[in-house]
Amino acid sequence: MAKHDDNISADGPQGNQAYFQLLSDIRDGRLVSGDRVRETDLAERFGISRTPIREAIRLLEVDGLISHQPRQGATIRRLDYAEVMELYEMRSVLEGTAARLAARSASDIEIEELISLNADLAAAGNSPEAFRLNRQFHQALLHSTKNRFLAKSMDSLQKSLMILGPTTLTQPDRAERAIEEHNDVLTGIRSRDGEAAEKAMRAHIEAAQRVRIRALRQLPVTEE
Repeated sequence: MAKHDDNISADGPQGNQAYFQLLSDIRDGRLVSGDRVRETDLAERFGISRTPIREAIRLLEVDGLISHQPRQGATIRRLDYAEVMELYEMRSVLEGTAARLAARSASDIEIEELISLNADLAAAGNSPEAFRLNRQFHQALLHSTKNRFLAKSMDSLQKSLMILGPTTLTQPDRAERAIEEHNDVLTGIRSRDGEAAEKAMRAHIEAAQRVRIRALRQLPVTEE
């Protein structure tokens, strides 16, 4: 029996592999909004039967990443403007809360690791490694809160954010500003000032939201 909870799994290791590979494809932009997801193509690609592929697709549908369109079948979902705004509003709330809790709960070693990650991010420039380090920074901050319920909520939100495509760090000068914003968050955490850390994180997320909105407005309008 397939299950979908804190420990997501499909029917067996092949289904798990397909599920997480498809998540990776969406996160890294190999699958984007509107792309069709065909069982036969994926079964051939992964060298497995269609049954675990079908289960992986079902789990992605539960995650809200795949929808079924008339005459098209399973496709990567498109988020409308209102959904994007709502996602960033929730991200601001959740990550702001994470920063406030980190100021209280993060150990000195965890804080040092966050500082090191941000320094590595600054050195990575505008590269795929920078994008990975940025995700790792936010994940490490979340782990430092020691709050499993917050982590679960963020995991669900991050999956929805994947549909938006490449990180906003790909936009000109955004990476440099993001590093500075991370430093503002770290200043609050290091001084154990939860209010300042939360304020800085909310400002960071809102800056990313503004970049995302500008990018969305530049996309061509499609007919429904």
